[in-house]
Amino acid sequence: MVKSIFVNLPVKDLKKSVEFFTKLGFAFNPKFTDGNAACMIMGKNIFSMLIVHKFFKTFIKKEISNAKKTTEVLLALQVNSKKEVDEMIAKAIKAGGKDTEKTQDYGWMYGRDFEDLDGHIWEAFYMDEKAMPKK
Repeated sequence: MVKSIFVNLPVKDLKKSVEFFTKLGFAFNPKFTDGNAACMIMGKNIFSMLIVHKFFKTFIKKEISNAKKTTEVLLALQVNSKKEVDEMIAKAIKAGGKDTEKTQDYGWMYGRDFEDLDGHIWEAFYMDEKAMPKK
């Protein structure tokens, strides 16, 4: 079983990325934050390492994808209500992000996406499993 997850994302400007995600309500662990990377705390045992391109390249042999042109991953964040979905998207847009998709409302599941400063796509969603249609 996995003990924790660290999603590593390349960013062009670490300071701006930290400011962006701070405006969305995320905190950072100073123990794992320096000029090369910042450890964003997303939940219990859930973290995202925002890593500057030059340092990120030391971990890989391939090129870094340009997330503004291609999509390698979709990062889905489950929140506690539809209201929290809308609040997160509003904060992301106000902080300089982009609203990328139409609202997806299936009654039992509700979601919206935003693009961060580097083009990574984040989906905020609410799901009520009790209201999920029976198969």
